[in-house]
Amino acid sequence: MEMFDLTLIWAGIIGFGIMMYVLMDGFDLGLGILFPFAPDEDSRDVMMNSVAPVWDGNETWLVLGGAGLLGAFPLVYSVFLPALYIGVFLMLAGLIFRGVAFEFRFKSRRNRRWWNRAFSWGSGVAAFAQGAVVGAYIQGFRVENFAYVGGAFDWLTPFSVLTGLGLMAGYALLGATWLILKSEGHVQDWAYKITPMLLALVLVVFAIISIWTPFVNPMVWERWFGNLQLIWVFPALALFSAFMVYRSVKRRDEGIPFVATIGIYVFTYLGLIVSKWPVIVPPNYTLWDAASAPESQLFLLIGVLFVIPIILAYTAWTYWVFRGKVRVGEGYH
Repeated sequence: MEMFDLTLIWAGIIGFGIMMYVLMDGFDLGLGILFPFAPDEDSRDVMMNSVAPVWDGNETWLVLGGAGLLGAFPLVYSVFLPALYIGVFLMLAGLIFRGVAFEFRFKSRRNRRWWNRAFSWGSGVAAFAQGAVVGAYIQGFRVENFAYVGGAFDWLTPFSVLTGLGLMAGYALLGATWLILKSEGHVQDWAYKITPMLLALVLVVFAIISIWTPFVNPMVWERWFGNLQLIWVFPALALFSAFMVYRSVKRRDEGIPFVATIGIYVFTYLGLIVSKWPVIVPPNYTLWDAASAPESQLFLLIGVLFVIPIILAYTAWTYWVFRGKVRVGEGYH
């Protein structure tokens, strides 16, 4: 294996896992954020039924990414967890509330409104926490001798609050376009109606964060306005994807809005990676600084090479089995 850089291989695996989680859990978190604004209870039933068969499988990627980080890049854990304890706790608490609400809402009648709130609040808190963590990562951490030396709330700044709210808006857009794909009738009409507004909100937040980022992290400024001009292809493709969302919604396409929204996420994610590469623990610790021993990486890699195809296979099978429209009064239960 000497001819391969195991650190780069693991960076690719974890990066892929994180992107899969954001895309696949993002739309059901987005539906939770949109839950209070749905036109009626039938619409909420359709929203929840559209993701009920797949939501728990989607979170497999979160487990894969977290376990991979611990095994392949232990420095990330030793810095990120002390820096982000509260943010990670809020994310996990939100996911727990959201997960419990999935099952109890189907059984409850008298207290259904409280399970609606649990689903919505849990989704919103989890999405905000994830976005705030991304904002904290962009800002960087106070690290000395490979250890975090900052305070418990250093991650919570106006910039990270904005990135948290921005990810909530982005997840809501992903949820709305998923609903266009999976619903029909008045539920789909409502999703078509709100998608352009959500897209506009996402673009505004995206523009503010893009302007603000170089001021919170000068490294990003150097990367974007230095000699690496090809980096601008990523925001250009993200904006093109946004245009495709708008155009396809106006034409009342069903599948293209969701695919184009995925494009916004993918190209924004790639732009973020290139902005920081090869730093994994800001401000200046690279992938190789944070990596575990090659023997450990190789041992873990052998297992992961078996696990990932299995995850991809059962995920694809689940989406195939539960393909098609979700109608009012129907659900996988």
